[in-house]
Amino acid sequence: MKIEEAQDMMRRIYLERDQARGIEGTLKRTFDELEELSEAIKSKDTAQAIADEVADIFAWLCSLANLLEIDVSDAFYKKYSDVCSKCRESPCACPEFPDMK
Repeated sequence: MKIEEAQDMMRRIYLERDQARGIEGTLKRTFDELEELSEAIKSKDTAQAIADEVADIFAWLCSLANLLEIDVSDAFYKKYSDVCSKCRESPCACPEFPDMK
């Protein structure tokens, strides 16, 4: 499945609920899913359980993007365009932990 198809699927299934929940509520649910992924990794859940959490995060991200009227595929391609978004190299040539001082 392509990113566009996934985002469209989330729009068809959940847009009405997402609109009722609003951007802040949807953002909170996205953070909740990130916490669930963190817990699944820490507790060494099965690979399938961890994959399910990754899928949940992507689904919520698509829902959030739908509310913000952002095309995830377009935004991703513009940001990364087959190279690192910071050093513009492929593979990445950034020094390790470039944001840490």
